[in-house]
Amino acid sequence: MWGVTSRTETAPPGFTEAAFWVRAPGHGEIRPVALAGPDVGEVRVRTRHSGVSRGTETLVFRGGVPESQREEMRAPFQDGSFPGPVKYGYLSVGVVEAGPDPLLGRTVFCLHPHQTAYVVPASAVVEVPDGVPARRAVLAGTVETALNALWDLGPLVGDRVAVVGAGMVGCCVARLLAGIPELEVTLVDVDESRAGVAERLGVAFATPGDAPGGRDAVVHTSASAAGLQLSLDLLEPEGTVLDLSWYGDRGVDLRLGGAFHSRRLRIRSSQVGVVAGRSRRTHTDRLAMALRVLRDPAYDVLLTGESDFADLPDVLVALASGELPALCHTIRYPQEA
Repeated sequence: MWGVTSRTETAPPGFTEAAFWVRAPGHGEIRPVALAGPDVGEVRVRTRHSGVSRGTETLVFRGGVPESQREEMRAPFQDGSFPGPVKYGYLSVGVVEAGPDPLLGRTVFCLHPHQTAYVVPASAVVEVPDGVPARRAVLAGTVETALNALWDLGPLVGDRVAVVGAGMVGCCVARLLAGIPELEVTLVDVDESRAGVAERLGVAFATPGDAPGGRDAVVHTSASAAGLQLSLDLLEPEGTVLDLSWYGDRGVDLRLGGAFHSRRLRIRSSQVGVVAGRSRRTHTDRLAMALRVLRDPAYDVLLTGESDFADLPDVLVALASGELPALCHTIRYPQEA
């Protein structure tokens, strides 16, 4: 059962900002923040929007990060530690209100937790290009993951590819694949309402029972054993499953006694923390590319709800329990400290 959430109504003297924390598994709260700086080489960002990465953040909220992965799972500006108290998140868009002149007044993306304002090194923010609305820009971190997946997968013109799992990451992967000429792309999900999302993304849709086989490659994003097994079952001989799912503390059982060996099937992982096969690219390069990709208005279909920052503790409870269905639920912030 998810616990009762709490909010901080007034901040102590000197604490002018606020941040969302997971106090303990299933319990969220808003805490006051004392903000200093910025010093030379830093920026102060006033947050406009942040996005809840539903899969990862609900896993963190329920305390599902395995002890062996707690250091690997740390977000760039995380405070605290798993399972809690912890300040976690990484899809933030705001306006630079103090810092180097070239960045003043610019809208930027940062891999920062949910917080009304924050100070970070100037190198940690990436300018949002013209033509990308601030709210859509919260998807940059997810599109970055999808870009890395395509670099790992290396799809070829004419390939037949399935994406199993129509969440944020799966939908972003599907949209990028749809831009490759003559690529046959099918988005697969148990939720039939995702058919409309697939149409907006320019790809075919199928439920697991109707998904076409004989795929050259399958990208798996459902974070379920059933989804990973289906991904293997859809492959043609010598095909590859690229697994982007994060399973946390859940076990994964697969049936590998059948065609897995005789058909020489492969399972490969993809990890956003490493720039796949592109040593000349930095993480900043990849984020900047993701933001340019977001000039495409088709990605707006992933923005499925919005709430005020003060309501974020209740939003996480609803997302984690399944009461609030969402692809990317965004958070709007007050514009004055």
